[in-house]
Amino acid sequence: MASSSSPKEIIKEFPFFRVYNDGRLEFFRPPSVKIPPFDDPISGVRSKDVVISSQPTVSARIFIPKVTNPDKQKFPLLLYMHGGGFCTFSAFAKPYHDFCNTVSSQANAIVVSVEYGLFPDRPIPACYEDSWAALKWVASHVSGNGPEPWLNHHADLGRVFIGGDSAGGNIAHTLAFRVGSIGLPGVNLVGVTMVHPFFGGTEDDEMWLYMCANNDGPQDPRMKPPAEDLARLGCERVLIFVAERDYLCPAGKNYYEELKKSGWKGRVELVEHLDEKHVFYLRNPTCTNALELTNKFISFIKQNNGSLRNSIESKY
Repeated sequence: MASSSSPKEIIKEFPFFRVYNDGRLEFFRPPSVKIPPFDDPISGVRSKDVVISSQPTVSARIFIPKVTNPDKQKFPLLLYMHGGGFCTFSAFAKPYHDFCNTVSSQANAIVVSVEYGLFPDRPIPACYEDSWAALKWVASHVSGNGPEPWLNHHADLGRVFIGGDSAGGNIAHTLAFRVGSIGLPGVNLVGVTMVHPFFGGTEDDEMWLYMCANNDGPQDPRMKPPAEDLARLGCERVLIFVAERDYLCPAGKNYYEELKKSGWKGRVELVEHLDEKHVFYLRNPTCTNALELTNKFISFIKQNNGSLRNSIESKY
């Protein structure tokens, strides 16, 4: 006798997962392998995990460079959001741990790498809200009496940066917009770095809309920021990296062009790496272009605030 139940059918297929007619999701990549924090004997960077919120669960991995003057030494702070299509990867995965460790060591900066909520357990906008909660948690240390001693004693909140890659680059934009719109008392957001960021206009659009039940369609400002949002970015500098063979390359370039036209008063720079694919620097961190990207990222944090210059485009 034939079964009365219908066979499992694929009703949607996206770059990161497919959806079956019974509601089941099949992800194309296994869950991220996470590594514990540790003190790096080579770089001198220490790292540890902290809880930012228990309801909802938000955590972060903090990296601090070698402290040579415990009483007076202050470091700039980078808040970093990992990539992974809003549904995979982790701040605790080895590629992100290693990258943040390198940035902390070479930029002489504290790095707070956010473990935000992922679809399907916590659909969009959890990623945005969790990251904003992390930035507000950083700001809670402005008077030196926050919950984390490393930030109380050593974070210079007059030199704060936000960064992220892929989905994390998109999240970085939304945070800079919020800072520019509603402010963050005691915090000076100097710059934002987006590496191969996701924005609307690519094959990922439908996936983002599926993961975000409450959306404004293809023109949702989180995917396609309008000029009035771009003009309100609450930072002085923006650095955007794109890779020539990355399907998100046009989205990053379009963001760069739209930001220049928006009336925003800061300085924006676009760096393109030729013949490279999406997040190549995480997959092959020792290749020439990966080293160049990492060094540029670090220099962006280390450089002194200067007078605003015209937009710059670089290709390697």
